[in-house]
Amino acid sequence: MPGPPPTTDDAIDPSTTPVDLARYGWDAGWEAAFRPYAEQGLAPARVAIEYNHLLRLYTASGDVRAQHSGKLLHGAAGRHAMAAVGDWVAIRRTPGERTAVIEAILPRRTHFSRKAAGELTEQQVVAANLDVVFIVMGLDRDYNPRRLERYLVLVQASGARPQVLLSKADLVADVAPQIAECEAVAPGADVYAVSVRDGRGLDRVRAVLPAGQTGALLGSSGAGKSTLINHLLGSELLATGAVRASDQRGRHTTRHRQLVPLPGGGLLIDTPGMRELQLWTAPETATTSFDDIEAIAPGCHFTDCRHRTEPRCAVRAAVEAGELDAARLESFHKLQDEARALEARQDVRGRIVERAQGKIMSRAVKQFYRGRDRE
Repeated sequence: MPGPPPTTDDAIDPSTTPVDLARYGWDAGWEAAFRPYAEQGLAPARVAIEYNHLLRLYTASGDVRAQHSGKLLHGAAGRHAMAAVGDWVAIRRTPGERTAVIEAILPRRTHFSRKAAGELTEQQVVAANLDVVFIVMGLDRDYNPRRLERYLVLVQASGARPQVLLSKADLVADVAPQIAECEAVAPGADVYAVSVRDGRGLDRVRAVLPAGQTGALLGSSGAGKSTLINHLLGSELLATGAVRASDQRGRHTTRHRQLVPLPGGGLLIDTPGMRELQLWTAPETATTSFDDIEAIAPGCHFTDCRHRTEPRCAVRAAVEAGELDAARLESFHKLQDEARALEARQDVRGRIVERAQGKIMSRAVKQFYRGRDRE
C-alpha cells in the first residue's frame, strides 16, 4: 500500500523566504512564455512533487499545495495534458493561504513519456523540461543491456540528452567490459561508473548539472537512484530500502516523483522504479538508438527492408558474419513491433474519441434546434 502523501515538512523546503526562480531553472525563455499569464495577474511556479493528483509547487515566495483548475481538468485531452513534475505552470494564489490553483501549463521544452500502465492506451508524462536523463543500472543483477535499449528509445524521444550511470561500481573489480558493452548499445551517450561508497563518478554527475539544469534519474527499483540523490545532497532526504538478496531487486521506496534542488545549483527528479515500462513513441523513432543497424541498412537490396525475411538483407548478413549481435537485431524488431502495435491502438482510440465527440456535437445541435422550434 502506498504511504501517505508527502507533507511540507518532509518533502520540500517550507520556507516562505523569497527565492530567485532561477534556482529552479527559470530563464528568459520561460519569462517570455509566461508574459501573457503575468498580464492576467497569475504567478509562475514549478511542479516539485506529484502524488496521486496532489501537487506541490516551488514559487518565488515558498512552496504551495495546488490543484488543477476545473477548466484545465475538463478541457484536458488526457493525462499528458495535466501538470507533471518539472512543468512550469501559471497559478492563482489563494489569499492568506499556501494553496493555489493551476490555471495553465507552459509549453514543455522536453518531456519523458511512457504508455500508462494497464490496458488503457494513454500517454503518461513521467517528467517535463529535462535537460538530461540519467539511466541508472546497478552493476549487480540489475545490469541488463536489453532494458537499457528500451530506456534509450524513450529518452531520445523526449528530447533530453541521455547519460548512462552504472551504479554500485564498487561491487565489480573491472567495470571496463560493462562500460564498453553499454557504449555499443548507447552510441553518443556518455557511459560511466558511479559509486556512493568510494565517490567514483559523482563529480561527473555534478558537472552535467550546473545551475539551472534539470536532470532525471530513471531505472529499476533497487538501482540506487535515491541513494545517489541523497549523496549528492549530503543528506537523507529520500527514503531508501534494502535490496533482496534472492533477486537483487529493491522495494519501491520512491513512491512519487520529486524535483530536488542540489547544492551546486542543478536539479534532479527522482522517479519510482518502474515495474512496467511501455513505449510511447512512433515506429520511425523506436529505432533511433540503433545506429549500428541503421549504418548497415543502406546496404540492403530493398530500401524499405525490415531485416526479417527479405532477400539480400545486409543487416541479417552482418549477423550471420558475426559483425552484429543477433540479440541486438532481436531487440530492434521487438521495439519496432511494440511501437507499431501502440500506433494501431492509438488509431483505434482516436476513432472512438472522434465518434464520441461527434455524438456529443450531434446531440447539442439537435437540442439547439428543438429549443428554436419551441420558441
